[in-house]
Amino acid sequence: MKRSKILIILGIITFIIGGLAQFAIAQDKASAQEIVKSVRDAASSLSRTGEAGLAEFNKKPSQWVWKDSYIFVLDCGKGVMAAHPMKPELVGKDILQMKDTKGNSFFGHLCEAAKNPGGLWVEYWWPKPGDKDGSRKISYALNAGGTPYVVGAGIYDDQATIAELGKLSGAK
Repeated sequence: MKRSKILIILGIITFIIGGLAQFAIAQDKASAQEIVKSVRDAASSLSRTGEAGLAEFNKKPSQWVWKDSYIFVLDCGKGVMAAHPMKPELVGKDILQMKDTKGNSFFGHLCEAAKNPGGLWVEYWWPKPGDKDGSRKISYALNAGGTPYVVGAGIYDDQATIAELGKLSGAK
């Protein structure tokens, strides 16, 4: 076989493999619909179990960690992180003093979900699991009824708007 044909075939194979890799990466991104469902399921579970159920939300391999997302739990009454499977060092930390990677406070906005029966979406900059730099993240937060806890999870998305996501979830 001539060298030029081999190079063409290798180019085609590289193109196909690259396309499959991009497809696999896209499949590993949580959708906004998955976020809403998981947050609602987590809030319902925590409403039933209360403080005793927090340990489940601190485990990495669990139903509360999937694709590129995870459930985190805020204790808005105490103003602390109650559970975080990806960064356990945040548990017990004062969330009202924490800032995103651009220096903005945002956990207080997530706690406002406790006042909104439909939950709410909040935009901030946070590192993706395994990254150090912040990426645009939009999290859906919902109160776990009968508890001081607000449950949240988010998507890393440069395009989605709060208004679009609010229509999807019925939240603001």
